[in-house]
Amino acid sequence: MCVSRVHDPSVRTHDPFVRAQLAIAALFCSLGFQYATWAARIPAIKADLGLTAAEVGVLLMAAGIGAVASFPLVPVLMKRLGSARLALLSTLALTLLLLGLAAAPNYPVALLVMCADGVFVGCLNVAMNAQGAALEARYERNTMARLHATFSGGSLLAALLASGMNAATSSVAAHFGVAAVILVLLTAGARPGLLAEDARTEEKEKEEKSRSRWTLPSRMTLWMCLAMAFGTVTEGSMNDWSALYMKDVAKASAELAPLGIAVVAGMMVVARLFADGWRSRWGDGRVVVLGSALAAAGLAFALVSGGVVPALIGFACVGLGCAAVTPCVYVAAAKQGSDALALVAAMGTTGLLAGPPFIGFVANASSLVWGLGVVAAAALVVSLCSTQIRWTPVSG
Repeated sequence: MCVSRVHDPSVRTHDPFVRAQLAIAALFCSLGFQYATWAARIPAIKADLGLTAAEVGVLLMAAGIGAVASFPLVPVLMKRLGSARLALLSTLALTLLLLGLAAAPNYPVALLVMCADGVFVGCLNVAMNAQGAALEARYERNTMARLHATFSGGSLLAALLASGMNAATSSVAAHFGVAAVILVLLTAGARPGLLAEDARTEEKEKEEKSRSRWTLPSRMTLWMCLAMAFGTVTEGSMNDWSALYMKDVAKASAELAPLGIAVVAGMMVVARLFADGWRSRWGDGRVVVLGSALAAAGLAFALVSGGVVPALIGFACVGLGCAAVTPCVYVAAAKQGSDALALVAAMGTTGLLAGPPFIGFVANASSLVWGLGVVAAAALVVSLCSTQIRWTPVSG
């Protein structure tokens, strides 16, 4: 009788940990899906608005500026609304902004839309990771890597949808309309299972009550911030620029161009599903250091070799190597306290949204090959910074 209950799928369905995990995963999926949806159509947006590579960079920079502007707002909103409510409101706002970008009649309006997009990406990023940290703390089970896998899964879904919609119609509005429906469904699915309050241990509460004034972040936190920032620069730049690289440099067709994002996201999904096991076997530090070094080497190989096949191989190395970076750094930051987690999350959003525009400026001044060369260098910086972080040793 006991054995039959273990194998009964309905038992897992009613497990509160699994329910909350699925709900929070829907938030991660929503962010990855929304972000990769508009990123995959950058070539079309560029053509529709008649933009140069530098103007595309400024458009992406607007999102980064919005993310920076969200930093003072997020702590206030988290206290007033809680991470669950803030996350839900952010996903709905990002859905509307996706439709707004499709309807933007000119470049200035597109800039305003992208700035607002950055604000709500910053809000959702902190809120969903707070939910993930709360889930791990409440049930004392490791899940952050799998949650981040759903972010990559959302990006993969968006890339595949973009490829299919590209083949069916050239209308960005039609594409983003379908994407908006999917986002609404994900938000509705997330709502019932989210945690009502954030994780707060008694020890952390005592620390916060005893802390009468603001203090500078520790050196360890700064290394984590650097690793997170350059890690998300790498991840974000591959999402934003891989389609253009495939089309303009590797000379891929319009249908194949979005598959650059699909390869990165697909490898990240697979790697993040296994990342918790790798962390248990080899330790977070080794996984991050060697993984980011693999990403740097693989992308450098693709840029030197040229062509569609080397590009897809190199992009796969980036997805595999960078997969565990952000989950591991988030876990390490959470162990330093809520302030460190918030700061590291803020740096992650900055790298994700402000890094790719810099690549655009480099590409405009030289070429996209050199721009992605900067991305390879960023992955190498992650590896070097990670050697300075004091990771939790492998147990046993």
